[in-house]
Amino acid sequence: MKSLDQALGQCTRRGLLQAGYSGLFGVGLTSILAGREKAAAAAEGSSNQKPKSVLLVFLSGAMSHIDTFDMKPEAPQEIRGEFKPIATSIPGYSICEHLPQLASRAHKYAVVRSFSHDDNNHTQSAHHITTGEKQPGGFFDKSASREDWPHYAAALSYLQRAPEGLPCGVTLPNFLQAGPLVWPGQLAGFLGASHDPWFVNGDPSHPDFRVTELTLAQGIDAAHLERRLSLLDEVNRQQRTFDDIGQSRLLQKSQHMAYDLLTSSRLTQAFDMKKIPDSVRDQYGRNIGGQSLLVGRRLIEAGVPIVQVNLNGWDTHDNNCEGLKNHLLPPFDQGISALLDDMESSGLLQETLVVVVSEFGRTPKINGTKGRDHWGPCFFGLFAGAGVQGGQVIGRSDATASYPTSRRYTPNDIGATIYQALGVPLETEVHDRLGRRVRLNTGEVIEPLFTGGSV
Repeated sequence: MKSLDQALGQCTRRGLLQAGYSGLFGVGLTSILAGREKAAAAAEGSSNQKPKSVLLVFLSGAMSHIDTFDMKPEAPQEIRGEFKPIATSIPGYSICEHLPQLASRAHKYAVVRSFSHDDNNHTQSAHHITTGEKQPGGFFDKSASREDWPHYAAALSYLQRAPEGLPCGVTLPNFLQAGPLVWPGQLAGFLGASHDPWFVNGDPSHPDFRVTELTLAQGIDAAHLERRLSLLDEVNRQQRTFDDIGQSRLLQKSQHMAYDLLTSSRLTQAFDMKKIPDSVRDQYGRNIGGQSLLVGRRLIEAGVPIVQVNLNGWDTHDNNCEGLKNHLLPPFDQGISALLDDMESSGLLQETLVVVVSEFGRTPKINGTKGRDHWGPCFFGLFAGAGVQGGQVIGRSDATASYPTSRRYTPNDIGATIYQALGVPLETEVHDRLGRRVRLNTGEVIEPLFTGGSV
């Protein structure tokens, strides 16, 4: 098994590791660019529906459901909290007063209020959400390893050929890590480092934001790079006489895909914030969350199949309502509203499944420091686009938002819904580290999202 440093080296060391003979290239890219043709036939021709893109907005730390989208105004003060509900564009459904823009756009998305699982640990729960399966051998604060289940983008990389000049998946604006503890579920797990999603660590709202890994070294232009690639091909041809053929071919493939990325205008333009009109940037909000959502939309438009945007800071153990009111909810309300409007007006929403979800909810009862703690038994998610019927509320919780009182949906079901949008059949199997065939996802698609019939 690879060490943790090896497992993470592809995405955190100096931003990205060099791909193969990068000294000849003069650039830095990860080995995630290799091996995407493996098992491409597994999903090919399996569905008549054209695959969609997925934009996963992950609220790391966990937004309080009872203070936002599953309010209980009739509950006692120590449960209902300080906020008042306001009407939405869905008749009879109310959300938090500090989400006025999303309240007026409720007809554009569907809310699921009956998500539930049996874990209150950040890392294990995050893994469950971002892979659709529980962490193998999981325990409290178990760090990422190559035993983990693969992230959705990693599975797609394993099963299908990536779009030309693009990675199968991008995560921004940060890699989730607290000191030595790396949150699992962000990497390819047992599928191997060559399928790790591509990570961008940086603040798109900063005036100097740029993705240095997509910038050619000084003195290198595209023509120069192509000449060096030809030289590398000759070096690799000679090396295959002495080295393992399989490894040599993998290296050469990584080098060619690195070249494709560096010369892909679609990818570099998606990150070029200076070419975006100020009015559009202002619409999303001039903050790291809003601008990351804007970049996420641009990456989807460029053709990246799955993008994850991490919106952080929701772990409100202390002063929950104060933090939500003054810091968290206003930019969230603005950014998600702008994303829905922008994607709808551009037509992207028809072809993109937008999922907004946390790893769990917050405790119904407010604690001694005016905060709420971790709560896996009940939480919510928002869904829009790709055939989702907006303007509906799916699922119910009890009088204190403690447990679902209607059908219980799990993170496995979120995974099944995401994989269906990506065109990956639910019966798809992959090989684990021991070569055994395992089913990629064991959940069920959340059908009411697409058929209506809210409960």
